[in-house]
Amino acid sequence: MKIFRELDRFYDEEILQQHLDPRRPKPEHEDLVDVLVRIQKDSSQAVALSNEQIKSLLTDIFVAGTDTSSATLGWTMTELIRNPSVMRRAQNEVRGVVKGREVVEESDISELMYLKLVVKEALRLHPPAPLLVPRETTEDCRVGEYEIPSGTRVLINAKAIATDPEHWEHPFEFQPERFLNSSIDLKGNNFELIPFGVGRRGCPGMNFAMPLIELALANLLHRFDWKLPPGMRIEDWIWKKRLG
Repeated sequence: MKIFRELDRFYDEEILQQHLDPRRPKPEHEDLVDVLVRIQKDSSQAVALSNEQIKSLLTDIFVAGTDTSSATLGWTMTELIRNPSVMRRAQNEVRGVVKGREVVEESDISELMYLKLVVKEALRLHPPAPLLVPRETTEDCRVGEYEIPSGTRVLINAKAIATDPEHWEHPFEFQPERFLNSSIDLKGNNFELIPFGVGRRGCPGMNFAMPLIELALANLLHRFDWKLPPGMRIEDWIWKKRLG
């Protein structure tokens, strides 16, 4: 309850009041709260948005973003430690771009092309929501040899799709280089890689999550050198991990 009250106060004082302030300069581009406030003020809407509903939507976005982003970051670091040559290449790229500065800035991210491949490969092997968001068919349909009736709950196994040997060479190996000359993106245009979902049910926070993950990862690689604990070999670590 204490955390809830702190969040509620933050939404009221730091977000809603700022966006409702008539003296606030009109932004060049609307953010999400601008859109929600505009809808709230639109009297033609069938259902009026309350401040509580706006705060609830913001909570969903923040919670979904922190949990999935931290999981992705953890798996990416895990794969880098398991693959020291990949880590060295990523670190050399980051440190070459930063050139002695203490912190990687968001403006540096556009130059970190190999780092982006590392994150993409981590999302392929370890999608933070392996079964995506459940769906429901709106009408009867046929998939292959199966008749799917309307109202069926459907789970999409994005993890299995992204490691399908029919579409991926050495699917369980961590190889960021596989994306070097590939047009496959994460936006749902390529069905063999859909960690953020597809279409209207795709994750709305993708453009928020990717820069956040890339910036955090770049700073971790820039500021620290990472390796397994003394006496542990990569082969031992993989063996113990597979046992559970």
